[in-house]
Amino acid sequence: MEYKAKNIEYKWQEIWKKDGYSEPKDDYTLPKKYILSMFPYPSGRLHMGHVRNYSIGDALSRYYRNRGYNVLQPIGFDSFGMPAENAAIKHKIHPKIWTYENIDYMIKELDSLGFSFSKKRLLATSDPLYTRWEQEFFIKMYEKGMVYRKSAIVNWCESDQTVLANEQVEDGKCWRCGNEVVQKEMPGYYLKITDYADELLECLKGLEGKWPNQVLTMQENWIGKSFGLEFEFKFDEQSKAKLDGIDGFKVFTTRPDTIYGVSYTALAPEHEVIRKLLAKGLLSDEKASKLKSIINQSPRERQTSGKDGVALDLHVIHPLTKEKIPVWCANFVLSGYGSGAVMAVPAHDERDYEFATTFGLDIKKVIDANELPYCEKNGVYINSDIINGMDYENASAAIIAKFENDNLGKRVTNYKLRDWGISRQRYWGAPIPMIHCPKCGVVAEKLENLPVALPEDVVITGEGNPLDKHPSFKHCTCPKCGAEARRETDTMDTFFESSWYFARYASDERTWEQVAFDKKSVDYWMNVDQYIGGIEHAILHLLYARFFQKALRDLGYLRDSEPFASLLTQGMVLKDGAKMSKSKGNTVDPDDIIAKYGADTARLFILFAAPPQKELEWNDSAVDGAFKFINRLYDRSDKAYKTTTLPAINHANLSKEEKYARLKVYEALKKSKDVFESSFAFNTLIAACMEALNALNAQENADIWTEGYFVILNLLEPIIPHACWELSNELFELKNFIKIDLVDEVFVSDTISLAITVNGKRRGEIEASTNATQNEVLQMAKVAVAKWIEGKEIIKEIYVPNKLVNLVIKG
Repeated sequence: MEYKAKNIEYKWQEIWKKDGYSEPKDDYTLPKKYILSMFPYPSGRLHMGHVRNYSIGDALSRYYRNRGYNVLQPIGFDSFGMPAENAAIKHKIHPKIWTYENIDYMIKELDSLGFSFSKKRLLATSDPLYTRWEQEFFIKMYEKGMVYRKSAIVNWCESDQTVLANEQVEDGKCWRCGNEVVQKEMPGYYLKITDYADELLECLKGLEGKWPNQVLTMQENWIGKSFGLEFEFKFDEQSKAKLDGIDGFKVFTTRPDTIYGVSYTALAPEHEVIRKLLAKGLLSDEKASKLKSIINQSPRERQTSGKDGVALDLHVIHPLTKEKIPVWCANFVLSGYGSGAVMAVPAHDERDYEFATTFGLDIKKVIDANELPYCEKNGVYINSDIINGMDYENASAAIIAKFENDNLGKRVTNYKLRDWGISRQRYWGAPIPMIHCPKCGVVAEKLENLPVALPEDVVITGEGNPLDKHPSFKHCTCPKCGAEARRETDTMDTFFESSWYFARYASDERTWEQVAFDKKSVDYWMNVDQYIGGIEHAILHLLYARFFQKALRDLGYLRDSEPFASLLTQGMVLKDGAKMSKSKGNTVDPDDIIAKYGADTARLFILFAAPPQKELEWNDSAVDGAFKFINRLYDRSDKAYKTTTLPAINHANLSKEEKYARLKVYEALKKSKDVFESSFAFNTLIAACMEALNALNAQENADIWTEGYFVILNLLEPIIPHACWELSNELFELKNFIKIDLVDEVFVSDTISLAITVNGKRRGEIEASTNATQNEVLQMAKVAVAKWIEGKEIIKEIYVPNKLVNLVIKG
């Protein structure tokens, strides 16, 4: 049978579409599997990373369908975001038009690869109906105190009149216009994710063994729970006089045991003390200029640059020794962690040490060590008054007790996790459904008025937020008192949309107009059985999705506490050793592969080239090899005959080659359960199927060929579905797409291999019947090593059943 990829792929894609093959069933008594791959941004074209992600998810979905499960495998588009605005500026096209044209094209690409996504549950996060429900969530969260408004420092481009993400600040300049970026305080809305910090941390334990350890560790570190001492450094009298009303500042430390080693303190560039110094002009022009330069760097730039800072000409008093300690501004201090101030112990902290050596500051050793910085939590304490000679645990406890007894400070729990700021001063996003009334203050829009939709009569120039300039959008009436009011013009962070889409998919699409989530269907489908996506989403997306699940649970929308039962993070697709990117000119267009080889070849290569968790190096010759294997599968299919059941085979009467062929076929079947349900090592299953096909080719029994194809097409259907449906339809009327049981007899060998040694040295090997007597085995062994024992006297014959024969000779 000749393999014509283009013809059969179009044929089966149309059949699947017509028959609703990809749609979940309404029968909620069936066992279910919810397989979800992270949805794409509609950039316009799929890349090979998408193909890898969705090939994994589709393989799992098809596997479980063949085993009688009710499968939900949805797809959608994370369609709000800045790229659409950038495209609008570049191509002079409306973001909505650009976005939905891209979605239409990418849907065709997904279909051309044979991915069995539900068509009925397709969604885009920029759909007004999707916006309507997430605006309701926002309002409900606001009413429950889960959302609040505060001012914070943001990256601001004065030229474009817009806020920039950290990624849009390049060398301190706006990526779009090249002008200097400044730090500006602006009001925004925040979600109180910190209220869930402990639960987010605790629930990680239930994901152990189901999520990659690396991801769990990254989440744990991002939440960053720590215990330590919080206390206040008081300014000396001269510094107090300068600052006019600021008496000191709080610090948090996880190393109270090193308190006696403090030689300087450091403040974040955004600290209120620094703002006061700049506002009052209390620093030299040189220092003020340098401070402003540091302030206007993005957090990422500060992290990647060397240690830098400014002496503030201020001093605080050490709470125990009463020494005067200098106060600095340091670029490594984070305004969002603790109080934005640190006590610096350079002898026992690498970061503090690097800063101190850069600026020639004092270094006080309080743990006896030969080399500095010494950062271990062991050793003998010195120069530390009340804790000299203690171990770490007792020293820390003693210092905290001293501070608490003397009302100097207290033991506290701290988190690196910060509340989630979701305000964005951009057009292409979900409008925040709040209204500013001069009488009532900030009030939520009425639910019956949702969605608050974006006006479409805007022109994107890149300068400021178009919603601010729109003639009618921001003008409204207060839903509380009816007075003239102003609508919020900020839109939501796109992470907001991607933090609940999985639950929306789980809701029966026939209820989408009426409710956010249909309880019956969501309780059946949730939580996601297998989530698949890139490791780059290990922190923010997964953390926000986990938070949303818990918040919506507490608001009465959802039942479960965790959204994703199991997580698979696939590696990147590389070419020439680097991540594929247009700028490097090393991309591979999936459309080109499909046109030349067919979708099945693309799917087979992408799953065979490397285990999903590892990086995959693109290899043109390996793609060609995948194509040739499918051709061989086709070529040899005429050796099998038509049937709807497995052939009845008398295993005992088969030849050695026939038995071996059956063994390789069922070894592949045995491996498939682990691959599809646990390891996801599709490359090993594909290799096993290739070995089975080779073994089949070494014999001529039509029954063995038919059985082999009945099984192999079943195993490969999730990977190369079009070819397998075509062959299975021709040979088996698709009756082989079921759960196939192992045949135990094929694994029971009627022969054993025995090593033959002469005087302990291996000289040969024999294949003996499992029913052979000891004498028969010994005779066969002597024949096998005849040249080694010829003319020699055998003084001892040792037979170790099922292992070896050792002949001891002399002469």
